[in-house]
Amino acid sequence: MRKQVPVNEKGYRIGQYHHNAVLTDADVELVRILRERDGKSYGWLALKFEVPKSTIAAICQYKRRAQTIAGWKTVTSRKRRA
Repeated sequence: MRKQVPVNEKGYRIGQYHHNAVLTDADVELVRILRERDGKSYGWLALKFEVPKSTIAAICQYKRRAQTIAGWKTVTSRKRRA
């Protein structure tokens, strides 16, 4: 199966399509909303999303998951072995 994934200026996958991504793009957006609008703490968010506090802090400070889409790449999904 082929699909389009966003890439940065170097051609690397970004966001939820990166191979090490734990949170979806929707989760990242929700983390930022809960922090900015509702004032939730990094610790509370870390517990809810099951990631380290440092990850939440970096997301909220736009140090992580803040790249812009420079293009799209077509990738082929592999079938997973059982």
